[in-house]
Amino acid sequence: MGDRVSWVRRAVLGTVLVLVMVVGGTAFRVWQVAREDDRTHADAIVVLGAAQYNGKPSPIFQARLKHAMQLYEDGVAEKIVTAGGNKAGDAYTEATAGANWLIEQGVPRSATLAVGEGSDTLGSLRAVAGVFGERGWRTAVLVSDPWHSLRARTMANDAGLQTWTSPTHSGPIVQTRETQFAYIYRETGALLFYRLTKTPADNIGGTGLG
Repeated sequence: MGDRVSWVRRAVLGTVLVLVMVVGGTAFRVWQVAREDDRTHADAIVVLGAAQYNGKPSPIFQARLKHAMQLYEDGVAEKIVTAGGNKAGDAYTEATAGANWLIEQGVPRSATLAVGEGSDTLGSLRAVAGVFGERGWRTAVLVSDPWHSLRARTMANDAGLQTWTSPTHSGPIVQTRETQFAYIYRETGALLFYRLTKTPADNIGGTGLG
């Protein structure tokens, strides 16, 4: 009896240690990729959508768009693809709001492409992958918030794209250490959920298209 109890305890302890290592390792990768800024030339810059209000991008979305515009001006790609659908009752998609904002800031209309499909990160990236396939594109620099970068890149690669990340480091999400820690925690859970289920988990992550 004693040996059986001891074995069960060791099994439980081993399971807990594995879970801690998986969660800790994932959190470290979320933090690590958040710090990457890969500006290798690509077919297009893809800006992941966030909230828009009657066609005006939210501060979070504007931070992403400003960063994408800087990448475009630096010659990282000749096209900026804005991604994201709309919610019921919205007159604009996130993609259209983002593209219009870029054009208002001086980006040539011919350099923008709005892909207004998808209600979450995964759906938007699958729609973007479809457009890339039609145009013979394969490579993309993903622009989102730092903590969202690893999950977005994982989903994009699963959708058949070859991607790297250049996150924005301005905006509400990166202002305080408390905010950063909260998003790392949430994105760790969202990424693990996606890897297990292959479903979006944006409500867990919280930074995707919200």
